[in-house]
Amino acid sequence: QVQLVESGGGLVQAGGSLRLSCAASGRTGSAYRMGWFRQAPGKERAVVAFINWSGSSTYYADSVKGRFTISKDNAKNTMYLQMNSLKPEDTALYYCAAGLSIWDYWGQGTQVTVSS
Repeated sequence: QVQLVESGGGLVQAGGSLRLSCAASGRTGSAYRMGWFRQAPGKERAVVAFINWSGSSTYYADSVKGRFTISKDNAKNTMYLQMNSLKPEDTALYYCAAGLSIWDYWGQGTQVTVSS
């Protein structure tokens, strides 16, 4: 059992920055990857970025490459998403997730709203 709690969302103007955090607790496995997803109203949930447990490998959706950075601090059991140069199309509910072969565990989500 893994519990994930996101924080750091908010309202920001286009071009601004936010840093999201995801605190993990419970039975996280060494092979678990962690990631960030987002979903806007009426849209499919989409992957934003993910990272392996050690932090040695990362993936980014094309839409956020060069703007977002995923990282994690295993000592703090926390994953981060640094979001720079935010655009209105980044507006969504952002979720963190963890899993092995599938995304088994999800946080409650944190809202990011980018005004134009």
